[in-house]
Amino acid sequence: MEETISLRELFQTLRKRAWLIIAMTVIATMISGIVSYFVLTPIYQASTQLLVNQAKSEQPIYNINEIQTNLQLINTYNVIMKSPAILDIVKDELDLNMSIEELNEKINVTSEKDSQVVNVTVEDPDPHMAADIANTVANVFQREIVKIMNVDNVNILAKAEVKEQPVPVKPKPLLNMAIAFVVGMMTGVGLAFLLEYLDNTIKNEQDVEKLLELPVLGAVTTIDEEGKEAKALQAKKQVRGETIGS
Repeated sequence: MEETISLRELFQTLRKRAWLIIAMTVIATMISGIVSYFVLTPIYQASTQLLVNQAKSEQPIYNINEIQTNLQLINTYNVIMKSPAILDIVKDELDLNMSIEELNEKINVTSEKDSQVVNVTVEDPDPHMAADIANTVANVFQREIVKIMNVDNVNILAKAEVKEQPVPVKPKPLLNMAIAFVVGMMTGVGLAFLLEYLDNTIKNEQDVEKLLELPVLGAVTTIDEEGKEAKALQAKKQVRGETIGS
């Protein structure tokens, strides 16, 4: 019985504060859409691929015969690719007006699982600049790795290209609006229950029973002026009817 009453009160609270829940949901979704479409700067992405072959040097340390050794060498290359030794040259060749740290944040270097393929991904508000940075990093690395590690085992598989109508990778307005919709609804529901919890006014007989823990013997209803006039008119009709009948 207690569980049924609790569920009933739960739905009554949601229905009572439905306007608040709807308002919070709509406001959160609208704000997310406005920010995603008109405030946040679109970011574009460009990628290039490098292939790390087995070392051509005769030194034993570069004679890669096992996959684990190949992966370790690729991890070393990933670090070198984002080092100042490479990025300084990239910055000078492209005449970039940014620091090495800012350029480093735009570049992401990953390697395919159990393979010798390295992906260089660059994100930038300008899609053409993103492609230029990715291609320049690959070219500079291929040229400079010969001097740094005395090996020539890097080949460029695919260059970064800009599509005719590039699509930004972020922000994602629809995803942001969906998240804002859920968060707004949850916030509205939480706020509705909080307001109901803080509202300690007595509204009906059930509240009196809960507060005093005593049974309610009677209740006085509120009669407005229209109700009084209607009842008086009805009483007059009844009196007239009885008089005529007698």
